[in-house]
Amino acid sequence: MTTSVRGDQLARLLGRWHSLPGRRRSPDYAALAGAVRGLLSDGRLALGVRLPAERELAEALAISRTTVSAAYRALRETGHLASRRGAGSWTTLPHGHRVASSGLWTPDDDLDMIDLGCAASAAPVELVPAARAAADDLPRYLGSAGYHPTGLPELRAAVAEAYSRRGVPTSAEQILITSGTQQALDLVLRLSVPVGAPVLVETPTYPNALAALAARRARISTHGLDLETGWDGEMLLGALRQTRPRMTYVIPEFHNPTGHLMPTELRERLVAAAHSAGSDLIVDESFVDLPLDDIAMPPPVAVFDRHSRVTSIGGMSKAYWGGLRIGWVRASAPLVQRLAAIRVGVDMASPVLEQLVAVHLLRIADEIVTARRAQLRFRRDTLVAALGEQLPEWRLVVPRGGVTLWAELDGPISSALSRAAEDVGVRLAPGPRFGLDGTLERFLRLPFTLPADDLSEAVRRIASVRHDLDHAARPAWRTPVVIT
Repeated sequence: MTTSVRGDQLARLLGRWHSLPGRRRSPDYAALAGAVRGLLSDGRLALGVRLPAERELAEALAISRTTVSAAYRALRETGHLASRRGAGSWTTLPHGHRVASSGLWTPDDDLDMIDLGCAASAAPVELVPAARAAADDLPRYLGSAGYHPTGLPELRAAVAEAYSRRGVPTSAEQILITSGTQQALDLVLRLSVPVGAPVLVETPTYPNALAALAARRARISTHGLDLETGWDGEMLLGALRQTRPRMTYVIPEFHNPTGHLMPTELRERLVAAAHSAGSDLIVDESFVDLPLDDIAMPPPVAVFDRHSRVTSIGGMSKAYWGGLRIGWVRASAPLVQRLAAIRVGVDMASPVLEQLVAVHLLRIADEIVTARRAQLRFRRDTLVAALGEQLPEWRLVVPRGGVTLWAELDGPISSALSRAAEDVGVRLAPGPRFGLDGTLERFLRLPFTLPADDLSEAVRRIASVRHDLDHAARPAWRTPVVIT
């Protein structure tokens, strides 16, 4: 089902769209068309959305219908709008252009390359002692076959206890241990999203989530996040009610890549709207342990779940170490058993030794996470200061948690800038990797997980190529990179 946007909603998204006064003022219809194109390129207005009728939008903007008609005509001429008599007009991109959203591995063989495509930290110093302690525990499990499809009981209990401390009473039977958060997502999609089913995701969003949905051949609808304010509650809930997706995927805690934190009131409304629409929620809590400022954390989305509509996924990649490959699913006990049955056909179970390491790390979680937060806070502030000095024309909102910063560039140059930056030893994740269909070219994700000196040097290199980008030479083939 095609999502539609009302006149007052589009007017709110457009904001101050009028041409600025001056000698080179463009006509109002051209300014309106340009503003709509900007919303599309930024991902705030999804593709395939039916725009309001000309009269309705004219009333909402307090302009003449003739102006709206001319703007719609200009959008059709540039390929940003498709119209059919009796069916309305909906958003498109010229030539049906699409950009793939999955990341691929590349060898890490360039020692001078600063990799800002990967939003993950190095291991904490506590990992080696935890591994040694886990090896001492291992003999207790050597008399069995070693397959635990739902996870080791002691690790399941530790994860359940962490949820209970956050205000969501949870038993070990409600936890499935997985090989990372990505596998947690994949298993839930295998169980709950039939091939070709409709799903709703944020845009921008985590690229590997889009890859997992593409593997299910899901029909993806999107809800755009604003750079400054994040979720538009009315638009998000409206999209959910109109599309009635089989599944809705959200990242409410320090959203990847924007860093936004979903407010409590919207969390509660989202669960209620999902229940009314018959949609299940996948809530990705990968960054929930990483508030960097002194803020009160909202309750988990699962707090508001009364009908088993919410499945929470998380893991140890961001706050601890990605190489550990420990993730989990929190759901109803019957759903966990169904997921475990599917998991047996995938990889049987997670490694016992890694699970024992996770148990020991979770016992000293406060110590590890506190140090990680302080480290990330310093690196975030270093990155923000470097951007302000070297690239002051870029717009950004300082995230209050997580590991990534979402910058609005001074033009639709994200992919070109990423290609140019690689020539000076910086690997970037361009904006289109976080959306669908070639949008988000005005944006760039910048993680602050590397040492502060590397971040400052990376920004210096990026600035050095940005100023010459308008006169850049030839395009070149690039090796695909991993985005995490």
